[in-house]
Parts: sequence; C-alpha cells; structure tokens
Amino acid sequence: MFENKKIHMIGIGGISMSGIAEILLSFGCKITGYDATKTNITNHLEKIGIPVYDKCNILNVENADIIIYTAAIHEDNEELKYARENKKVVYERSTFLGLLMKEYENVLCISGTHGKSTTTGMVSNIFLKANLNPTIMIGAILPSINSNNKVGSKKYFIAESCEYVDSFLEFFPTSEIILDIDDDHLDYFKNIDGIISSFNKFANKLNNNGNLVVNNDDLNTLKATNNINNKITYGIENNSKYMAKNIIFDNLGHPTYELFIDNQSQGQVSLSVTGIHNVYNSLAAIALSNIYIKDLNIIKEGLLSFTGVGRRFEFIGKYKNTNIYDDYAHHPSEIKTTLDSVKKTKHNKSYAIFQSHTYSRTYEHLIEFANILKNFDNIIIAPIYPARETNIYNVKEEQLVELIKKENENVWYIDSFDKIIDFIKEKVQDDDLVITIGAGPINEVAKKLALEE
Repeated sequence: MFENKKIHMIGIGGISMSGIAEILLSFGCKITGYDATKTNITNHLEKIGIPVYDKCNILNVENADIIIYTAAIHEDNEELKYARENKKVVYERSTFLGLLMKEYENVLCISGTHGKSTTTGMVSNIFLKANLNPTIMIGAILPSINSNNKVGSKKYFIAESCEYVDSFLEFFPTSEIILDIDDDHLDYFKNIDGIISSFNKFANKLNNNGNLVVNNDDLNTLKATNNINNKITYGIENNSKYMAKNIIFDNLGHPTYELFIDNQSQGQVSLSVTGIHNVYNSLAAIALSNIYIKDLNIIKEGLLSFTGVGRRFEFIGKYKNTNIYDDYAHHPSEIKTTLDSVKKTKHNKSYAIFQSHTYSRTYEHLIEFANILKNFDNIIIAPIYPARETNIYNVKEEQLVELIKKENENVWYIDSFDKIIDFIKEKVQDDDLVITIGAGPINEVAKKLALEE
C-alpha cells in the first residue's frame, strides 16, 4: 500500500514518528521530514538517508504523495496548512500508524496507563530471544536494539499503544495487553470514567480470534473489559491464569518468583529490573508471549536479559560513592512504584529530585504528589515543566513544598538545575541514592551529576 511512495513527515523527530519513518524507508519510500529541533533522533535519521529540515519547506510538501503530521504540530504550521489547502493526502500520526499495522500478520499492542514502555520492551526482548525478527515500536530506548524501533519481518509488529487523545483507537491489534487504568491525561479525558470507556473501546477492537491479556488485580481494567469473556488474566492477589507466588528480592531490588499457569508451577522467573510493578509487567509479557512462543525457557531467558528501557529506574552513574538513577514517572501511581524500587535498593539516604510535568497534572494531583513524595528521605522540587500548557491553573511549586513539609521537613524548592546540582553535591554522603523523577528534562541533572565524578 505504501511501497515506493514519497512521504513528508511534519514533526519527524518524535519518538513514534521517527520509528514510522524507518519502517517506511524499509518499504522503499522516499522520506523527507521537518522538525524545529535538531536532536540525536533527527541526526540518526539523516545518517540513514532521511533529510530533516528545521525550517518549513513547501517544496517537500508539493512533491509528496502523503503527508504525516504529529498531534504536537499546530494547524497553523506552514507545511500542514499548505497541504490541507492543496488537498494533499494528510494523515495524523496515530491514524497512519493504524494503517501501517494492516501490513502485518500479528499486531501486538501493549497498553495501560503505566508500564507500557517497560512491558513492550519485555515482550520485544522475548521475541528477539526466540529469533522471531519482530518489527518493534516503543516509546523509549530499548538497550537490546539500542533504539526506539526495529524494522523486522511482517510476521510480528510489537507496538506500545498510548491512550492519550484516544490515539490507540486508530490501531488494528490482533492481541492486546491492558496493564492498568488510572486517572491520567485529565486535560483530555476529564475523569476516570472517560478513560475506562476509552480502554473498553480499545479492547473491543479485537476480532473474535483476538487475544486480550488483562491485569486481574486492577479494578478499572476489569471494569473496562467486563463485557469480554475470553480474557487471559494475570495477577498476584486474585486467582488468575498466570500468577506470581513466593516473590523475593535481592539487594538490588530485583525479584525472583515462582510462576504458576493454570495453578501449575512452571518453576522460577528471575528479573533484572526492580520492584513489584515489574513482577506484574513480566506476567503480562509472559501471558502475551506464551500465545506465540510455547517454550517457557526462551520466555524466561528473554525476561532475565531485559535490563529495562531508558528513563525507567535507569542507573545513570555515580557521584563519588552515591548511585544516581533517573525515572520517567510523572503520575502519583508511577512515583509510588519508583518509591518501591528505591526502598528495595540498598542505600543510606534517598534524594528525590522531582519535576512535575504540565500544570494541569500538577493541579489535579497536587495532594497525591505530596503524599507519595514525602516518603523519600529528602525531596527537591524543581520548576514545573509546562510542555504544551500555560499556567491557567495558578499552581506553584511552593504549594507542593508546603504540603510535603507538613509530614517531612526535608523538602526544598530550587529554581534551577545548576543550583540543584550544587545542592546535591554539598549534601550527599557515601551510599546515598539520588533519583531524578519526571517526564521533562530533569534527567539532565542526573547526567550532569554523573559527569562530575
């Protein structure tokens, strides 16, 4: 359908857009792209033969058969406006990705409010271990491919599938995972019922032969899938087809557990990532992979060799004898799992450096953020990252500091990354643990600290 087409991509530097670009290149398409910001991703695209312009170029639009744009691009963008006015074939990214999925025999979509990237990485690692040559699209860097995407065969397409603005409703899955459902992206969904409804529509996109893997311990997931009978369940607390029992953790917080399938023990599973949440993620990955890969030993090997994806409790390095980590967590539930990982990792005192992502999320979850963050030994609040928003909520960092201070006096608002780095260098002692938390550029603090060694 898309072979040998001329395609121009507006916002090509996005992690999903860049993956689509590489897949289309493998189809023999001629690709051009626009992105206002030069990054490692755009540099990589140029190295593999995709020219990326940082200024609008109408000639690229004129010459293209198809225009693809990301939702971050405004309608007044010069290229997009020209394409619409001149009746070019135009697709929003998620719509086009859905069409692209029709080119594949098995489309495995991993969804959920939390844990999508990690579980997509786990499934991908398992399929790679089984030598099944999957095509992969993931919203983070997967170390085993050193990229956010891999162009493989048309037999298997493994795709992280995001619910924001209902984008996953454009997809055509043959198998799905729903990890959990929480009250995030309230700037779009308004309330939890709207999110549950969206996931219900996603689950119902499967045909009668589709496979739906669900978290049997998550009430909202069960609500979203209560009209679907043939679910494949996993869990720890409630009786499920796939279960983890006898869970233990080592000094790094890495779990080992006994796997049960249909109440029959299948031996031990060991992970190289931290936290109880990753036990859940691994059960989901096992349940989905086991549909296509019957050798459990290969599945276990794929999980053991998985060391995480970029920015998910990622070890960055050391400052003197202090371990430095970074985590993408930007919702209270995600920070709770980060806290769990910190507590299971051997250390002296913890320093959490938190940058809230968007004013709307800060406003909606201010109390929940405080209730989680207060449990770290020391908390540094960085300036809120606005992303696409203006502060119509009149929310301020000092409000979060005051809420935390009621329970933990070791909290500070520091208004620049350089000042945060100086503060940490002055405070930390041997065997402390420092972690940057947030979906914005707060990870730069962790990287710079590690370079100070």
